[in-house]
Amino acid sequence: MATTKLPPRQESEKQNDNPTPPANEAALVKPSASCSITMRLKYRNLPGMLGKVTSLIGEVGGDIGAIDIAGFEKDNIIRDLTVNVRDTDHGEKVVKTLNQIDGCQVIHVSDRTFLMHLGGKIRVTNKVPLATRDDLSMAYTPGVARVCMAIHKDRESVYNLTIKHNSVAVVTDGSAVLGLGNIGPEAALPVMEGKAMLFKEFGKIDAFPICLATQDTEEIIKAVKYIAPVFGGINLEDISAPRCFEIETRLKKELDIPVFHDDQHGTAVVVLAALINALKIVKKEMHELKVVVSGVGAAGVACSKILMSAGVKNIIGFDRQGAIYNGRVEHMNYMKEWFAENTNPTCFKGSVHDALEGADLFLGLSGPGTIQAPDLARMNRDAIVFAMANPVPEVMPEEAAPYVRIMATGRSDYPNQINNVLCFPGIFRGALDAHATDINEEMKLAAAQALAAVISANELCEDYIIPGVFNPRVAEEVSHAVVKAARKTGVAKKQRKPSFY
Repeated sequence: MATTKLPPRQESEKQNDNPTPPANEAALVKPSASCSITMRLKYRNLPGMLGKVTSLIGEVGGDIGAIDIAGFEKDNIIRDLTVNVRDTDHGEKVVKTLNQIDGCQVIHVSDRTFLMHLGGKIRVTNKVPLATRDDLSMAYTPGVARVCMAIHKDRESVYNLTIKHNSVAVVTDGSAVLGLGNIGPEAALPVMEGKAMLFKEFGKIDAFPICLATQDTEEIIKAVKYIAPVFGGINLEDISAPRCFEIETRLKKELDIPVFHDDQHGTAVVVLAALINALKIVKKEMHELKVVVSGVGAAGVACSKILMSAGVKNIIGFDRQGAIYNGRVEHMNYMKEWFAENTNPTCFKGSVHDALEGADLFLGLSGPGTIQAPDLARMNRDAIVFAMANPVPEVMPEEAAPYVRIMATGRSDYPNQINNVLCFPGIFRGALDAHATDINEEMKLAAAQALAAVISANELCEDYIIPGVFNPRVAEEVSHAVVKAARKTGVAKKQRKPSFY
């Protein structure tokens, strides 16, 4: 059997709001299960052959996960080897290397990630049985007509009598998908399916991917309004800035269900939670901090807003053109103008390198290599660095270690992973349980405080300022806090116990 070619490599489209990354990214990416292959090898059944195979995989940088015997054929043995690689090119290199061994042949290659996606990752299942005529007459006609008329007479009863009470639409136009850029709605669908999986796994919420075949702001707003009767909340996802700001603002005003752009506010909530705990270690206060933000797109603006709500006074933001300050006219939009008017109190106009002088927190929401590790030596004592570009952060933890007290990234293979999944399932769980009409600033602040509080004083340390994504307490604690904040701020329509109780 001929070797199966690995899928084509996707090239990242860089966002205009972020400083330019270097070309040499791949060398910094470690092999991981996110890009892993299973190879079926046939080789001569001789002593030392398996050792030769595994040694060569290690020499070219592959990380072997499993080795299984698949069968025998005359003087040959057939094995399946699972190997984590850096990217598609690296996987092809591993295959080519093994094919060069005398007496060894790679007869098939499977990409494990693609296998997981075959046929999609989610499906709809029935909650009640449909096995008899009686079942059918109640679930559908004629019995369903009485339920329809009950909702017609009392619109709010739709929350009790339909899926609306526990459903979220995950809406995108495919214009800013992960680090891939504007790839369109069809190509965005695997990400939205994945998001729906996270809602179900961590929040027990039924989420549906809605990928719209338009990138027109008005058309997106109309489409979401048209489908809103089905859903208890709207999660906007991977919509490019600055359009995402207007879309969210308009929908929040025009709908009576919560609308939440996770790329903005999910990131912001987890960043604030991590910072709350980091400050406990370094013994600093929010109002004392000097914060440097690299990347003033959707996440950069939202993070800055929530930090200001928490008490931070001095934030300096940078995009590809440099510092954003009041009076700058080049490469601005209405959200950057807001940012310029509300941050950078000293009207700093220099470089990121110079801005780090005396800074307490570097917040990276841009791309790899935007700062150099020695730049961090200019920061204040007990410096904090959240370098969150994925897959390669603005500065690698190993390089930053001599200069900083606390380091966090967006990656799962280093301590302190700042990951949106820590907050959005719990936030929506709480919003749905409260039948909230909005997810307001107080609810987001409450979510951040609850997330930070999951880590006890005895557990808190430099390498553990944010809980892991599989911590079972996270969604529960966040949802409880969100329900309380919704009630306190008057956006809760339902005074009932949350689903996690």
